[in-house]
Amino acid sequence: MELREVLGRRRSIRFVRPYKSVEPEKIQMMFEAARIASHWGNVQSLGAVAVHKESATQEVLDSLEATIVGWQVKVAPVVIVWYIDPEMVEEQSDRLRQLLDVGALGFGTIEERRKALEEQLIPVFSGIKDNLKAPGMGEIDCGQGIAQATLMAYELGLGTCCLGSPFGEKMFKALGIPEHCRFLLLQTVGYPAEHWEAGGQRPRQEFGRLFKMNSFDTPYPRDDDVVDELKRDKMFTRPAPLPEREEELKYLQRAFDVEPPGLL
Repeated sequence: MELREVLGRRRSIRFVRPYKSVEPEKIQMMFEAARIASHWGNVQSLGAVAVHKESATQEVLDSLEATIVGWQVKVAPVVIVWYIDPEMVEEQSDRLRQLLDVGALGFGTIEERRKALEEQLIPVFSGIKDNLKAPGMGEIDCGQGIAQATLMAYELGLGTCCLGSPFGEKMFKALGIPEHCRFLLLQTVGYPAEHWEAGGQRPRQEFGRLFKMNSFDTPYPRDDDVVDELKRDKMFTRPAPLPEREEELKYLQRAFDVEPPGLL
């Protein structure tokens, strides 16, 4: 499957089959994709614990309860708890040295680059270490890793949905995640019970409202030919709502025993 088509199919799948386990090697592939994602300074502060329902302890399963996300967490065979470890910043100097050793940092001879690293770049990063641990840039790069894991999941025929939770502290305690880490999100993973279109292409903001050229006041030009090409490549799918969606939702409501309105 081409990347554009994968992107076109990469939407939240809320209904997954609770009776069909997800192979550990497929979760590994998601983690492998997250691991090689770009991260500032090669710090790699993104971490995760995959909870496999069929083997996790009851304490861990109980910690996943979340009134906001409700039944989605209860039915998914795997729930990934993504977190950021800000203390990885303490390894910043060594991570930069690794980049230099493999030729991914700076110009000039190896001696010149090493001198510049030790006398200029590392002192700069050390001086703003506390700022680098604060929420911000780290979360952005963690998001890139989660996005790559999500793309991998869709490539493997899995459906996922990213969810928030007010119970991060409870989950961390049950899973043994260090207190200094910050909760990012939950991601349910399973084999889709609904059609991959999941009701069709979601409504989105106007392109020109979001993206600009050279200044905030100038919308980025949108070429209709480019849009048509992406439609042919199936990056853009049928717009929601699909004519069969209401019947699909009624079927899924009965199958999952979800009470109306079942918005969550």
